[in-house]
Amino acid sequence: MGAGADPVSICNAAQELLAEIGPGASAFATAERFASRVAVCPGSQESAGVCYSRRSAKGYRYLRRLLWQIAWASIHAKDSFFAGLFGRLKPRIEGKGAAWAVAHRIPKVIWRIMHEGVEYEEKVAAPLSPKVLNRKLHRLLKEFAKAGIDANAAFARAVAAVS
Repeated sequence: MGAGADPVSICNAAQELLAEIGPGASAFATAERFASRVAVCPGSQESAGVCYSRRSAKGYRYLRRLLWQIAWASIHAKDSFFAGLFGRLKPRIEGKGAAWAVAHRIPKVIWRIMHEGVEYEEKVAAPLSPKVLNRKLHRLLKEFAKAGIDANAAFARAVAAVS
Protein backbone atom coordinates (compact mmCIF):
# COMPACT_ATOMS: atom_id res chain seq x y z
CA MET A 1 0.00 0.00 0.00
CA GLY A 2 2.85 2.39 0.56
CA ALA A 3 4.83 4.02 3.30
CA GLY A 4 2.01 6.22 4.60
CA ALA A 5 -0.66 3.52 4.84
CA ASP A 6 -1.99 2.31 8.16
CA PRO A 7 -0.17 -0.94 9.19
CA VAL A 8 -3.39 -2.47 10.53
CA SER A 9 -5.21 -1.98 7.22
CA ILE A 10 -2.22 -3.42 5.33
CA CYS A 11 -2.28 -6.49 7.57
CA ASN A 12 -6.05 -6.89 7.20
CA ALA A 13 -5.87 -6.60 3.41
CA ALA A 14 -3.07 -9.18 3.28
CA GLN A 15 -5.05 -11.59 5.46
CA GLU A 16 -8.16 -11.19 3.32
CA LEU A 17 -6.14 -11.76 0.14
CA LEU A 18 -4.56 -14.91 1.56
CA ALA A 19 -7.95 -16.19 2.65
CA GLU A 20 -9.40 -15.65 -0.82
CA ILE A 21 -6.64 -16.92 -3.12
CA GLY A 22 -4.76 -19.40 -0.98
CA PRO A 23 -1.19 -19.37 0.33
CA GLY A 24 0.67 -19.83 -2.95
CA ALA A 25 -1.70 -18.54 -5.62
CA SER A 26 -1.23 -21.97 -7.21
CA ALA A 27 -4.72 -21.91 -8.73
CA PHE A 28 -3.52 -19.35 -11.27
CA ALA A 29 -0.89 -20.30 -13.86
CA THR A 30 0.13 -16.74 -14.69
CA ALA A 31 -0.19 -13.28 -13.21
CA GLU A 32 -2.36 -12.25 -16.15
CA ARG A 33 -4.81 -15.07 -15.42
CA PHE A 34 -5.00 -13.97 -11.81
CA ALA A 35 -5.74 -10.38 -12.85
CA SER A 36 -8.29 -11.68 -15.35
CA ARG A 37 -10.03 -13.84 -12.74
CA VAL A 38 -10.33 -10.89 -10.42
CA ALA A 39 -11.59 -8.94 -13.47
CA VAL A 40 -9.39 -5.90 -13.16
CA CYS A 41 -8.39 -6.29 -16.81
CA PRO A 42 -9.61 -3.47 -19.01
CA GLY A 43 -12.12 -4.41 -21.65
CA SER A 44 -11.66 -3.13 -25.17
CA GLN A 45 -14.22 -4.12 -27.72
CA GLU A 46 -13.37 -2.05 -30.75
CA SER A 47 -14.22 -2.46 -34.40
CA ALA A 48 -13.29 -0.11 -37.24
CA GLY A 49 -12.03 2.47 -34.78
CA VAL A 50 -15.32 2.59 -32.88
CA CYS A 51 -15.15 1.66 -29.21
CA TYR A 52 -18.22 -0.29 -28.13
CA SER A 53 -17.38 -1.08 -24.53
CA ARG A 54 -14.53 -0.56 -22.12
CA ARG A 55 -16.20 -2.24 -19.19
CA SER A 56 -14.38 -5.10 -17.57
CA ALA A 57 -16.07 -8.31 -16.51
CA LYS A 58 -17.74 -8.65 -13.13
CA GLY A 59 -15.24 -11.27 -11.99
CA TYR A 60 -14.69 -12.13 -8.38
CA ARG A 61 -16.54 -9.22 -6.76
CA TYR A 62 -15.16 -9.43 -3.24
CA LEU A 63 -11.53 -9.64 -4.35
CA ARG A 64 -12.09 -6.98 -6.99
CA ARG A 65 -13.39 -4.56 -4.36
CA LEU A 66 -10.51 -5.40 -2.05
CA LEU A 67 -7.98 -4.74 -4.84
CA TRP A 68 -9.72 -1.45 -5.62
CA GLN A 69 -9.28 -0.39 -1.98
CA ILE A 70 -5.64 -1.46 -2.01
CA ALA A 71 -5.05 0.41 -5.27
CA TRP A 72 -6.77 3.55 -4.01
CA ALA A 73 -4.74 3.49 -0.79
CA SER A 74 -1.48 2.92 -2.67
CA ILE A 75 -2.27 5.78 -5.06
CA HIS A 76 -2.67 8.13 -2.10
CA ALA A 77 0.43 6.93 -0.27
CA LYS A 78 3.15 9.55 -0.49
CA ASP A 79 6.14 8.71 -2.71
CA SER A 80 4.94 5.21 -3.61
CA PHE A 81 5.58 3.56 -6.96
CA PHE A 82 1.86 3.19 -7.59
CA ALA A 83 1.23 6.87 -6.85
CA GLY A 84 3.88 7.70 -9.45
CA LEU A 85 2.32 5.28 -11.94
CA PHE A 86 -1.08 6.87 -11.36
CA GLY A 87 0.42 10.33 -11.89
CA ARG A 88 1.97 9.24 -15.19
CA LEU A 89 -1.21 7.59 -16.45
CA LYS A 90 -3.71 10.22 -15.33
CA PRO A 91 -3.08 12.71 -18.19
CA ARG A 92 -3.75 9.99 -20.77
CA ILE A 93 -6.45 8.02 -18.98
CA GLU A 94 -8.97 9.97 -16.93
CA GLY A 95 -8.97 9.58 -13.12
CA LYS A 96 -10.72 6.31 -12.38
CA GLY A 97 -9.36 4.66 -15.53
CA ALA A 98 -5.83 5.36 -14.32
CA ALA A 99 -6.76 4.02 -10.89
CA TRP A 100 -8.06 0.82 -12.49
CA ALA A 101 -4.78 0.54 -14.41
CA VAL A 102 -2.99 0.61 -11.04
CA ALA A 103 -5.50 -1.94 -9.71
CA HIS A 104 -4.59 -4.12 -12.71
CA ARG A 105 -0.88 -3.92 -11.88
CA ILE A 106 -1.29 -4.84 -8.20
CA PRO A 107 -2.55 -8.45 -8.66
CA LYS A 108 0.39 -9.09 -10.98
CA VAL A 109 2.77 -7.99 -8.24
CA ILE A 110 0.89 -10.02 -5.62
CA TRP A 111 0.92 -13.14 -7.81
CA ARG A 112 4.66 -12.83 -8.40
CA ILE A 113 5.37 -12.42 -4.68
CA MET A 114 3.21 -15.39 -3.73
CA HIS A 115 3.94 -17.72 -6.64
CA GLU A 116 7.65 -17.12 -7.16
CA GLY A 117 8.46 -16.23 -3.57
CA VAL A 118 10.24 -12.99 -4.40
CA GLU A 119 10.42 -10.15 -1.92
CA TYR A 120 8.58 -6.93 -2.70
CA GLU A 121 10.89 -4.00 -3.18
CA GLU A 122 9.32 -0.58 -3.60
CA LYS A 123 10.69 1.08 -6.71
CA VAL A 124 11.93 4.58 -6.12
CA ALA A 125 10.56 7.16 -8.49
CA ALA A 126 13.29 8.43 -10.79
CA PRO A 127 13.76 12.20 -10.94
CA LEU A 128 12.13 13.78 -13.97
CA SER A 129 14.42 14.42 -16.91
CA PRO A 130 14.63 17.92 -18.43
CA LYS A 131 12.82 16.61 -21.52
CA VAL A 132 9.85 15.42 -19.43
CA LEU A 133 9.77 18.66 -17.43
CA ASN A 134 9.80 20.68 -20.66
CA ARG A 135 6.93 18.58 -22.06
CA LYS A 136 4.91 19.11 -18.87
CA LEU A 137 5.56 22.85 -18.98
CA HIS A 138 4.38 23.12 -22.59
CA ARG A 139 1.26 21.06 -21.82
CA LEU A 140 0.42 23.37 -18.90
CA LEU A 141 1.00 26.47 -21.04
CA LYS A 142 -1.40 25.07 -23.66
CA GLU A 143 -4.02 24.43 -20.98
CA PHE A 144 -3.61 27.98 -19.66
CA ALA A 145 -3.97 29.37 -23.18
CA LYS A 146 -7.13 27.29 -23.72
CA ALA A 147 -8.57 28.71 -20.51
CA GLY A 148 -7.73 32.24 -21.66
CA ILE A 149 -5.04 32.85 -19.05
CA ASP A 150 -1.81 34.61 -19.95
CA ALA A 151 0.65 32.32 -18.17
CA ASN A 152 3.61 34.70 -18.45
CA ALA A 153 1.70 37.54 -16.77
CA ALA A 154 0.34 35.22 -14.07
CA PHE A 155 3.85 33.90 -13.39
CA ALA A 156 5.25 37.44 -13.17
CA ARG A 157 2.50 38.40 -10.68
CA ALA A 158 3.23 35.31 -8.58
CA VAL A 159 6.96 36.06 -8.50
CA ALA A 160 6.26 39.68 -7.57
CA ALA A 161 3.94 38.60 -4.75
CA VAL A 162 6.58 36.28 -3.28
CA SER A 163 9.39 38.85 -3.51
